[in-house]
Amino acid sequence: MTSLEEARALLVEFPVVDGHNDLPWALRKQVGYDLDSRDIAAHQNAHLHTDIPRLREGGVGAQYWSVYVPADQPEPVAATLEQIDCVRQLLARYPADLAPALTAADMEAARRDGRIASLMGAEGGHSIASSLGTLRGLSALGVRYMTLTHNDNVPWADSATDEPGVGGLSEFGRAVVREMNREGMLVDLSHVAATTMRDALDTSAAPVIFSHSSSRAVCDHPRNIPDDVLERLPANGGVAMVTFVPKFVLQAAVDWTAAADENLRAHGLHHLDTSPEAMKLHRAFEERTPRPVATVSTVADHLDHMREVAGVDHLGIGGDYDGTAFTPDGLNDVSGYPNLIAELLDRGWSKSDLAKVTWQNSVRVLGAAEDVARELRATRGPSNATIESLDG
Repeated sequence: MTSLEEARALLVEFPVVDGHNDLPWALRKQVGYDLDSRDIAAHQNAHLHTDIPRLREGGVGAQYWSVYVPADQPEPVAATLEQIDCVRQLLARYPADLAPALTAADMEAARRDGRIASLMGAEGGHSIASSLGTLRGLSALGVRYMTLTHNDNVPWADSATDEPGVGGLSEFGRAVVREMNREGMLVDLSHVAATTMRDALDTSAAPVIFSHSSSRAVCDHPRNIPDDVLERLPANGGVAMVTFVPKFVLQAAVDWTAAADENLRAHGLHHLDTSPEAMKLHRAFEERTPRPVATVSTVADHLDHMREVAGVDHLGIGGDYDGTAFTPDGLNDVSGYPNLIAELLDRGWSKSDLAKVTWQNSVRVLGAAEDVARELRATRGPSNATIESLDG
């Protein structure tokens, strides 16, 4: 049996829990949520990284669908609700393949049924508009993690890709973390500054996650996780879910991306724009300046290092499909996960360790957050603190 055949067999029993997929935003941008125009029951290779046939081919057993909206989105709370509605429409449309999931038990039930457990994560604290009541509202609608920031600071937390604002978490930011603990929402530390990571670890009573981040020691990008933070995951119980985005995993791609982003800005476009116009500019830039190509091996290098620092019990996968313009060779779309597992098998990773990375760690961490929430709800009610009362 080849390594790839072994990988596919392993994923039948312990499928991938992927921490972050931006399909809902892609559906909004491309077709205004017209699901007839992007029927993911069929291959959508020309338009998307994600559809049901390729999720099946890739051995995906659970997916956190990102209900992301940009930080500068007008009415971000309303837009986040529309994103949640998109996920609900997908679940209603494809019940034979996608199973709504809120708990670790729901994930296991979906796995037994042969369906893909579908959870939601909000990407950026701007989605709650500095309101703990809004946070609880998202939780009630089924959102199971919130990334504390996206690319820009929020008033109560610093982003990895913005100038320092409050020096990590403000007092209200700590209150957000505590309220997420009470709600059973995972605190997601992808996108946040290292100071925010450390403050959140100091504050959280529950395990944290990084839904789509890699190792800063392997690739020096601020979106990645420093070793001192990875070293704290065993005591916290959290999980770092390695991402595939080339500009976060390959140092040469970091430098190339900076130049490509500047090219987009020079043409009046946002550097994260993936519209046809932006992609045309990207392709022209790439013809002039060939893009460094990440590979499956590039991603495996991150997992090797992260295992050394944090331990295999604290690793997972968060590809960021449909949220990135480029992907590594061999991880071109959601069908590619077996290639990564095969690479790790070739590097000597045991099947029991890989089962932790693909399925067990991520299920465990959600269950642990649920346990903490039950304990906290037994001791205190919801907080009505405001950012004005705590931060002045």
